[in-house]
Amino acid sequence: MAAKDIEAQFRKEFVGKTDWVFFHAVLPKVVQSCAQLDAQLEPCLDRKIAALDPVEKALLRLGTFELEHRLDVPYRVVINEYVELAKVFGATDGHKYINGILDRLAKTLRPASSDAKAGE
Repeated sequence: MAAKDIEAQFRKEFVGKTDWVFFHAVLPKVVQSCAQLDAQLEPCLDRKIAALDPVEKALLRLGTFELEHRLDVPYRVVINEYVELAKVFGATDGHKYINGILDRLAKTLRPASSDAKAGE
């Protein structure tokens, strides 16, 4: 789905609930980078990316992008954002899966940050 179509859907369904500055900074890049993001995710997954629930797939792609490119946001904040979104929009207990995958991925994408927190 094109970024403009996703935005149109969000504007219709989530009026007043979307951070449009963040949305415009991230979503088009995520849509353009799906293959790269999927390649980064696959080693952390217990199934093929195509077998993921669409909500889980979208949240994992967004979280992967943010972990890699938004270093201004602490990795734990990134993970928590997508866990909370999974609680609202995902399948029952899907948030646990999102948490586990993004936590595993953070160790690869942000090893210094996640190692420092693990030692505390």
